[in-house]
Amino acid sequence: MDILLNYLDDKAFNSLYTHLPAQLLPTFSDPTNPIRQFVSLYIMAFIGVHLVYFIPSTLSYIFLFDKELEKHPKFLKNQIRKEIWLSVKSFPLLSLVTILWFFGEVRGYSKLYHNVSDYGWPYFIFSILFFIAFTDCGVYWIHRFEHHPSMYWWLHKQHHTWKVSTPFASFAFHPLDGYFQSIPYHVFVYLFPFNSWAYLIAFVLIQMWTVSIHDGAYFTSHPWINSSAHHSVHHLEFNYNYGQYFTLWDRIGGSYRRPTEMFENDMFWDRGTQKKEREEEEKVEVEVNGKVVHEKEGMKLRKGGAVAKAE
Repeated sequence: MDILLNYLDDKAFNSLYTHLPAQLLPTFSDPTNPIRQFVSLYIMAFIGVHLVYFIPSTLSYIFLFDKELEKHPKFLKNQIRKEIWLSVKSFPLLSLVTILWFFGEVRGYSKLYHNVSDYGWPYFIFSILFFIAFTDCGVYWIHRFEHHPSMYWWLHKQHHTWKVSTPFASFAFHPLDGYFQSIPYHVFVYLFPFNSWAYLIAFVLIQMWTVSIHDGAYFTSHPWINSSAHHSVHHLEFNYNYGQYFTLWDRIGGSYRRPTEMFENDMFWDRGTQKKEREEEEKVEVEVNGKVVHEKEGMKLRKGGAVAKAE
């Protein structure tokens, strides 16, 4: 995160810290001072997590989320407001524990590097694939461990409040829940050389992926991709589909469940057809019910007339 920190030092922090009380200036006038770096990283992380949460989540809700899901019997009253509130409450602590890793990176303890030429293009490409494989495995096992009874009730249960999730549920969890599942991403750059630009981009894309698997927009039925449909099954049935990007570890761990109903009935590309079919069904139902009511009223009238005639 040193790239982003250096940019913000030039564009914001250097100017901002000149307005601090005189007794703090010796500490905050030096961009390499560890106290200043820690404070700057917290500000960066705290603002950043709001941006990568609200912007993708809002756009996903407007353009991708199926509003019909809000009629689902397991969709809670005022659910979106509750999802946002839980997310925002978690951000202060989540930011604090996360920047401990960022601080180590800025102080030079990680294996991040800036120039592709340092290790070459073959390693650069390999490291990205390795990063995806490493983190996919790590997140799976951490997520699955969070479902152990000793962990679930205090750590992960809050996130499963949302049986039918929206994009705003992506960060709606206990702050340590989100932190624990992020550990593989941080550990990787302390174990293996990784390009700092690739890391920064990956960090943003990971947040967007997290939003996407909660938005109820089923784009693919590929059996090896852990899509939003797979994660919807996880929220509804708890003990299946713990994976992050792929279904490999769910298959190995015996926790894979194919979202057959979603694949067959609720794909994103079929929404227009499905909406038209629902409207036709509702129209037929109204016509049938109207005809039944009309026939019942006719029967009552005929019966009333027959009684009057008999009298």
